[in-house]
Amino acid sequence: MLARPPPGERRPHLPLRLKEQLDLCSQYPERVLFLDIETTGLSHHYDEITVIGWSIAGRASTIVKGDSHHRLREDARHALALVTFNGIRFDQRFIRQEFPDVAFPVHHIDLMYLCRRVGLTGGQKAIERELGLDLRGEIAEVDGFAAVLLWHRYLRGDVAALETLVRYNRADIAAMGAIFDHVVDRFQIEPDLFLQRSALREWAAPSGWMEIPPFPSARAELSSAPTFDQLLGGTPAEGVRVVGIDLTGSEARGSGWCLLEGKKASFKTVLTDADLLELTLSSKPDLVSIDSPLCLPAGRVSVEDSDPGRARFGIMRECERELKRRGVNVYPCLLPSMQKLTARGIRLATSLRRLGVPVIESYPGAAQDIMRIPRKGAGIEWLKLGLADFGVIGDLAVASHDELDAITSALVGSFHLSGLVEAMGTPEEPPLIIPKLDGKAHPIIIGISGPIAAGKTTVAQSLEKLGFAYTRFSLVIDEELKSRGMPLDRHHRQALGDEINRTGRQRWLAEQTLSRVGDASAIVVDGLRFPEDHAFLAERAGGSFLHVFVDADENTRRQRYALRPADGDFDAASASDVEGQVQTLRSLADIVFPNVGSKDDISPFAMNLAAQTRAKTCQSRS
Repeated sequence: MLARPPPGERRPHLPLRLKEQLDLCSQYPERVLFLDIETTGLSHHYDEITVIGWSIAGRASTIVKGDSHHRLREDARHALALVTFNGIRFDQRFIRQEFPDVAFPVHHIDLMYLCRRVGLTGGQKAIERELGLDLRGEIAEVDGFAAVLLWHRYLRGDVAALETLVRYNRADIAAMGAIFDHVVDRFQIEPDLFLQRSALREWAAPSGWMEIPPFPSARAELSSAPTFDQLLGGTPAEGVRVVGIDLTGSEARGSGWCLLEGKKASFKTVLTDADLLELTLSSKPDLVSIDSPLCLPAGRVSVEDSDPGRARFGIMRECERELKRRGVNVYPCLLPSMQKLTARGIRLATSLRRLGVPVIESYPGAAQDIMRIPRKGAGIEWLKLGLADFGVIGDLAVASHDELDAITSALVGSFHLSGLVEAMGTPEEPPLIIPKLDGKAHPIIIGISGPIAAGKTTVAQSLEKLGFAYTRFSLVIDEELKSRGMPLDRHHRQALGDEINRTGRQRWLAEQTLSRVGDASAIVVDGLRFPEDHAFLAERAGGSFLHVFVDADENTRRQRYALRPADGDFDAASASDVEGQVQTLRSLADIVFPNVGSKDDISPFAMNLAAQTRAKTCQSRS
């Protein structure tokens, strides 16, 4: 019989649909499928199912990753109702993604929402405690974090860990039946629906529900996590220097810093911005990877809540919204607690880029997924073990958590240089870099710099004849001059170029220049003049970027310039502020081409350059 409510207690009323579902479960308890899954994490995009457990028709069943899901498919097909806890948002989504041929019944009772109707809130274990349920015994202390670690222990040979994980999963299912009974008792249900109600607990926890069959050792395809050599061997990542920084919001709290030379990691904790800059620059990195927001949401001009665009543009970037959609718990970059970190990250990245050092915003958590390392919060020893298994060389035993995250951030840079990434961003918001083994390959980009009349455009146009899409900075400047109604001559181009640089819009200019060639796979960019141009193109192309500095002695350049009477005086043009940093690009270039011969000498150089760049890119994609 249904339990009577205590005197004076008000009961929630059920909508007709839910009444019918509960009635269905009562009439056919043997066809109610209680289901729960265990995963490597919370993101349906990055994580995967490890264990699926279910009870139906007086049977408790379990499959482990790598097992056939035939039994689950058949039981789901015969079920009339599905019962889960948070299964609408979590379990069902994971199963549909990994096993799309499993068709669950139309009627899905998610106990999390059902409990809320009667004032029971929180997670399943919290509700069990409130109801006085005690079904877990010796595994009472196992929780979601522990479940992830149990799986990783099993992958490393601990079969008992898998047995504990399965018991934890079955205890979740058994408790669902008991919760179901308690919650239904709290509803006011008309007597004519059913007077005798089956106890669903007996069906969720059938006889022998805790009898766990013996499991074999982890299969090779499950336990063999990928290594550096397997993923990044033979790519640019083997021979580069990447600095990774796990940045904090305050100089008072140390930031993790790492220099990764191929697989060799050296690391330390650094306090001030000045020390971070000095240490990073002295390491002469090919790339810097920072675990921190490095830009504002499009439309915002400051991190403070007083920003006039606060109400309109919000506190979250598109990359953060996308991570949320993928089930990743990420903080908005301008949440009050994140504002100092975001401001610090932008300052640090800007300082490095102005010196020609390419910088990316990294997401270490995704790299840890690829390396099959439990994410942050699971425990520092697992990070150390996972990084060592991946192949990182260094004294990881003494590394702090922040230093381990800095190593992982540097590895994201290695993935980026090898083209194994996804860039999450918009034209207005520089991308967040996510490791992705089937990521879209970076385009080949050759950047051409050099002093006036050295022959930059001639080299660039020779590459254009070889199939490279051609673009140059002055084309964007000309468009801006036209919009202002100004002459298209060298004087006005240089003046506008200087204005753009002084007002902090150099990356905008580089973005506009690159956007002119769309999705071309091989690009030559003519007219780099600032170290920031080098940094921008290196960030976009990763290991597929090659910087060529075209040079010639002054007398040769004067003679060539004299053949361009419309360009004015050579000395005045060379002394322009916009030409003031050109020589600094020489030290950033991969190749210095002394263009002192005739135009006929340029064609063979361009052909060799094109072949060299394409070979380098094929190496990074192999």
